[in-house]
Amino acid sequence: MTPNPLLPRRLQPQLAAVAFSSLLLLAACGSRPAPRAALPSAQQPRVSEIAAMHVPPFAEQPFERFSRINVLSIALREWRSFGQPVRDDPPDNRPEMSQAEMPDHQPGLWQRVGEYWWLGQDADAPARAWTSKYDGDGRPIPAGREDSFAWSAAFISYVMRTAGAGAGFPYAIAHATYINAATAAANPGAAGIRLRAEPLTSYAPKPGDLVCTSRTREPVRFSDLPRSRFPGHCDFVIDRVGNEIRVIGGNVAHAVTMKHIPVTAAGLLATPDGMTLDTRYHWFVALRVLYDD
Repeated sequence: MTPNPLLPRRLQPQLAAVAFSSLLLLAACGSRPAPRAALPSAQQPRVSEIAAMHVPPFAEQPFERFSRINVLSIALREWRSFGQPVRDDPPDNRPEMSQAEMPDHQPGLWQRVGEYWWLGQDADAPARAWTSKYDGDGRPIPAGREDSFAWSAAFISYVMRTAGAGAGFPYAIAHATYINAATAAANPGAAGIRLRAEPLTSYAPKPGDLVCTSRTREPVRFSDLPRSRFPGHCDFVIDRVGNEIRVIGGNVAHAVTMKHIPVTAAGLLATPDGMTLDTRYHWFVALRVLYDD
């Protein structure tokens, strides 16, 4: 480097060092980093690992035991996020809503339903990308086609997944999937599934259990199980107050909604002859959930 006559001689070495460092920095900025070598096939992520990355660590490991209090707390939290609606009117008497009036089409809530789908379904399920307002490609769901994207089973799956049910719950797009799994799990020697199908005439559902109704033209009966895929709905039992139980489910009037179901003095939804006390819905099975607590 040529000495600068305007600088004192004692500063010339420092100036030379700074200039040399600058040249190195410019060379480094101008060069492209070497491409990262591909991982050997033995180190590539497996499908099971990709699926595991789809689930938060606190639910996948899980961080806490699978408990009623976690399921109930998550269900109640989601109910509060929708404004704590209660709908005890018969479903046939509910007024029609435009999409602009639907709670699950409102800002912040349609994205929340998208999270039910994303976490409630497995990583390879196409429905995981759905919301209540848009399909998986971002196209608006046409008016009148909302039932094709019904999210009540996604809500149940979301609550069970985030509460830490792990492989003990069959996450699905339809309630019939886990109703049938609970029926099969009741057979001697069955293991793995944390659900047991129970008749309404002899089992009083407890907080954290599920109660299910059919939406078929001919009501499904407990004796019909297992049955091929059918339209249905399930709610979480929250608690019992007197001769009623409070339940919470998703996609009831396009929201996470609470309703009340009458029960006998023993807490049963049906009398010994099989007649349910609630005339609004075709309740036909309780799903007993096997919690760690």
